[in-house]
Amino acid sequence: MDNATPDLDHLRGWLAVTEARVRHAIAARWADDPTPDDPVRGLYISEADVERLLAGPAPLAVADVAERVAQLEADAQQAVEDGVPFRLTTLAATFGLARLDLEILLITLLPDLDSRFERLFGYLQDDVTRRRASIGLVLELLGRGPLDGQARARLTPEAPLVNAMLIEVGDGGRPLLTRSLRVDDRVSAHLLGDDQLPERLARLLVDIPSVPLTGAAEVARALRAGSRTVYVQQDARSAGLATAACGIREAGGSALVIDAERLPGDESPELLRSAVREAGLRNSGLVIGPIDALVEEDPAGIEVLSKAVTPVVVVGSAGWDPAWLAEVPATVPAASVDPAARVQLWRNVTAADVGFDAAEATAQFRLRPEQALRAWQAAANHATAQGTQVGPDDLRLGARLQNAGRLDHLARRISPSAGFADLVLPTRVMSLLREIVERARHREQVLDEWHMGGRSEKGRGITSLFAGESGTGKTLSAEVIATELGLDLYVIDLSTVVDKYIGETEKNLERIFSRAEDVNGILFFDEADALFGKRSEVSDARDRYANLEIAYLLQRMERFDGITILASNLRANLDEAFTRRIDVLIDFPSPEEEDRRRLWELHLPATLMRDDQLDLDYLAKAFELAGGDIRNVTLAAAYAAAVDGTAVGTHHLIRATAREYRKLGRLVTESEFGPYYDLVTNKSEPEGDPDGPR
Repeated sequence: MDNATPDLDHLRGWLAVTEARVRHAIAARWADDPTPDDPVRGLYISEADVERLLAGPAPLAVADVAERVAQLEADAQQAVEDGVPFRLTTLAATFGLARLDLEILLITLLPDLDSRFERLFGYLQDDVTRRRASIGLVLELLGRGPLDGQARARLTPEAPLVNAMLIEVGDGGRPLLTRSLRVDDRVSAHLLGDDQLPERLARLLVDIPSVPLTGAAEVARALRAGSRTVYVQQDARSAGLATAACGIREAGGSALVIDAERLPGDESPELLRSAVREAGLRNSGLVIGPIDALVEEDPAGIEVLSKAVTPVVVVGSAGWDPAWLAEVPATVPAASVDPAARVQLWRNVTAADVGFDAAEATAQFRLRPEQALRAWQAAANHATAQGTQVGPDDLRLGARLQNAGRLDHLARRISPSAGFADLVLPTRVMSLLREIVERARHREQVLDEWHMGGRSEKGRGITSLFAGESGTGKTLSAEVIATELGLDLYVIDLSTVVDKYIGETEKNLERIFSRAEDVNGILFFDEADALFGKRSEVSDARDRYANLEIAYLLQRMERFDGITILASNLRANLDEAFTRRIDVLIDFPSPEEEDRRRLWELHLPATLMRDDQLDLDYLAKAFELAGGDIRNVTLAAAYAAAVDGTAVGTHHLIRATAREYRKLGRLVTESEFGPYYDLVTNKSEPEGDPDGPR
């Protein structure tokens, strides 16, 4: 303790009082020692060792202890009046410690601050291995007898020191008086002026930026009214942690926010105890959530929160269960980040000189305040790595990173880059695709500001059906919509969904939709017929359960708030009940000749070595291929040209087209292949110009 601060000076004063009591106990032990020349005494600590440990002038005479204690208490009171209370005083006030508790705490703390007292305590307890004070020794040093019930009660599990985890009582199997006492390292560090969180706890901490939220006022009112526990119930659209933290701040306190989803299962109880104690040390309110997974595994897993001496705000999505805590909390619905709050949020989060509208750039992202802060930090790091200033694309990238792989093992994530320029579709289809984009961009205005959603419990999601043959552009169109909105596309893997066991498919679907609520992305169900097929008449148990799966999916989709795209090769295969729930239905036709010509050009880019005599007009006119098929043909032709070491010619494309026909089960006929028919039937090889007709 070399740093001279008022806090440390005050602590030194109390430690001097404690040392005087230790010296007095040693002197009394010497005076009453019946065997001063015991040859076995050296097995623990000799009196000569003790004399060396106590060498030098005593910092405080025993006769002066009472006067020093009175002075220390007067100094502490003056510090409170001056508005800069000592840490020891604040600790006592926060945890409800009496003076006797403080004296017990300081005696227990001595070996952590001065190693001499390890051996001195061993000497006083006649056991060199007992380096920490026992309950009996503490009572002796405080002049209390072993039968003093009031003093013994200060070390029971319900007493403030032990209940608040400031002191740990060890050796539970021993008699009470011989049980050892220790102060946790975090408590001693706090009293010495160290406010750094333990690393394991720091990893759970969440920074919540300031943001105006309507629900925060309700939390603040409950706390001002004396509620020690508040439950904030959130849904997919609301910001539970931010509502709780801002409510504590509005009530005049500070908040320690813990992300319960990061709690490792086996260490959860210990870390929760540390969080509760840390909130007390900082005299901060404790916010913890979401607790859904925690209490699902162990309903009493948050019982330790009842030990908190500062307000606790618990965040979860389920209704409050009395089994969680004995105290029934005030329940407050979490607030959502409305447009005005989002603008203010981004002003608080971003740098002052940012050159774009961050709220507009992230309009399609439903980010909670803590996610917005992390998104900005990720954007700043990415821009720094690129050597540029933070731009809208950096911020959207940072926002997508907040998805944190929630769906990665249930779906294939695509970071799209295709735009409308990459689509070759009829004007009507393009218009409908743009309509989906505009619906997504303006649904907040229509549903929230204009209240067109009504009072229905139906979700705010947008559901689209893409129907058409394979290769007509359904998947690419989904990517384009994701690109336009700056979102990731999640292609649902049906193998992770459909299960032969009854009820498992519904569980898998619920898992997908529940996690998708927290993900800023678009769900894409390819080959949707497997899940969204027609219900049939019930003839056996399997039909009944198959119909239940479809009925569940209908209900769950209606509650979903995100963007969903279903793709089917045959629209007629889908249950009619889905049609009513579809916001935009798009039929993808097979491309006409003009569109096929554009597709051939699109899939033969300028970066490719192309023969000058390519007959793309003939290819577009003769072969009725979808865009996906044309892509396969051009790719195969490019490989063939690479093997030949030549530019891509018509003969490469013709041969690749024939192979694609056979793969699709179509006949290679002379009427379609015309002058190139012999080329693909190997009747003869072309002479002269291989690209010209024979």
